[in-house]
Amino acid sequence: MGQVDLVIRGGTVVDGSGGAPRIADVAIDKGLIVEVGHVSAQGREEIDATGLLVTPGWVDIHTHYDGQVTWDRRMTPSSIHGSTTVIMGNCGVGFAPVRKTDHDTLIRLMEGVEDIPGAALHEGLSWEWESFADYLDAIEKVPHDIDVVTQVPHGALRVYVMGERGAKREPATEAEIAEMKRLTRDAIKAGAIGFSTTRTMVHRTADGDLTPTVGAADAEMIAIAEGLREAGAGVLQWVSDFREFEHEFDLVEKLVEVSGRPLSFSMVQADVVPNQWRDLMARLDKAADAGLPIKAQVQGRPVGLMLGLQGSVHPFVTRPSYQKIAHLPLAERVAIMLEPVFREKLLAEAPEAGHPFVNSLAGAYHKMFDLGDPPNYEPAPEESIAARAKATGENPDAIVYDILTANGGTGFLFFPLHNYTEFNLDNTLTMMRNPNTLFGLSDGGAHVGAICDVSVPTYMLTHWCRDRTRGERLDLPFVVKSQTRDTAEAVGLLDRGLIAPGMKADVNVIDFERLQLRPPHMVYDLPSGARRLMQEADGYVATICSGEVIYRNGEHTGALPGKLVRGHKAAPVSRAAE
Repeated sequence: MGQVDLVIRGGTVVDGSGGAPRIADVAIDKGLIVEVGHVSAQGREEIDATGLLVTPGWVDIHTHYDGQVTWDRRMTPSSIHGSTTVIMGNCGVGFAPVRKTDHDTLIRLMEGVEDIPGAALHEGLSWEWESFADYLDAIEKVPHDIDVVTQVPHGALRVYVMGERGAKREPATEAEIAEMKRLTRDAIKAGAIGFSTTRTMVHRTADGDLTPTVGAADAEMIAIAEGLREAGAGVLQWVSDFREFEHEFDLVEKLVEVSGRPLSFSMVQADVVPNQWRDLMARLDKAADAGLPIKAQVQGRPVGLMLGLQGSVHPFVTRPSYQKIAHLPLAERVAIMLEPVFREKLLAEAPEAGHPFVNSLAGAYHKMFDLGDPPNYEPAPEESIAARAKATGENPDAIVYDILTANGGTGFLFFPLHNYTEFNLDNTLTMMRNPNTLFGLSDGGAHVGAICDVSVPTYMLTHWCRDRTRGERLDLPFVVKSQTRDTAEAVGLLDRGLIAPGMKADVNVIDFERLQLRPPHMVYDLPSGARRLMQEADGYVATICSGEVIYRNGEHTGALPGKLVRGHKAAPVSRAAE
């Protein structure tokens, strides 16, 4: 072999297959991995990976960059955490297909469901598309740092076909159902990787209304599944409360049978139904035994709210005194809150009625934690605000108040909303070890004022493979495979997620001993100057997409090799023959 574009020398290769790590070189040329082992060829560029991990780039199957992808060339925060492929269009929300009259409807839907500022969407979206194929063309015009893949969102589809009736969740006619089926089929043929929907009561528009897809009739869902069957491709992504448990799971199975395509659904442990995940796992395993390609997407840490003065929510949002200053810039708010008279008055107030979710947070100090630096996402009960207050005799409100107003009001408290009923991650471990689950639910690009779970791929290595002290850990090859080869295969991207000859050259070079999450913080870099939570990490020596180094030690190189991926990708001939 002569000269190649890049050689990564002497790294500990964890190749995504689940096999044992090994010391090897990796040669890359023309965007593909061409040799793994002892590479004699010289690279036009070389990376000394001695003592470092070499893994495939992460394949994140649950993100919401549907707006950001049209105006931003960098898919941050995902790309700074080693993701080289992200799948958007989850949870039934997105921006195509769309009529000009419905732009605001889709923005209000995305703003409510995914907590992406409406002002940023209004300013950032060009709306140079109507059909889903047009939307794909618009994405393709913008170069990106990593690959992006998208799905047909049921909410946008329903509004496009039915107009206001669809937004108001009215039943679709036979003709409208047939049109949704046709549009889904055509979108898959144009390059959508799949179709997504939401049926949960939690997802609401910015106006507080249920999303257009909640309660959609079985006939509508089955027809859409038929659209995938006719396209001969695609996956289904499903979000549900599973309130009518048996019927809902029966419908999931029916859709897989009708479409002949894989389906994945979101699974968390919620405090209000703490054992439902066990019922879901039982049905999931039964379906797998019957040969149905159904998986559950799970997250390897709590789905955690970031409570802070810069964010969407904190315990004092509904206090009358705070509401009077909520519109002020942060510095002015903090200055007022630090005045002793104001502090005493606010702490003596009761929350205003009419905000049940926010007010439930205000008293839940047993599940409220100072996140710390480095962040601790598996805190012990004795570290909670309630425990601290009991130990010191302080008012828990006062402890929270002082944390939120410290450091110019830039700090955050951590509130583990899901996956933390027992105050540990043992149940999450059980979920992750089930062969019928997938690592997912990072929500990259979404919930920008309250949740920052986009760093989960990094956390999987630091916490589960190295740092965990409150229970069992996971093997590094298992974790790497779970967020590379397994997730790539789940959505039909068989050309990536594995370090082997012929595979797409998406690679991370990681200083595992130095790998560490930094605390989340707020930045104001969305269109219109809108806010979003950001989180960085130390220890990513290099991230490579399609053979080009896109990040070095956390800094963007300027390279933009990322592409829109249209539809499924077959395995390279050399791999398919194995």
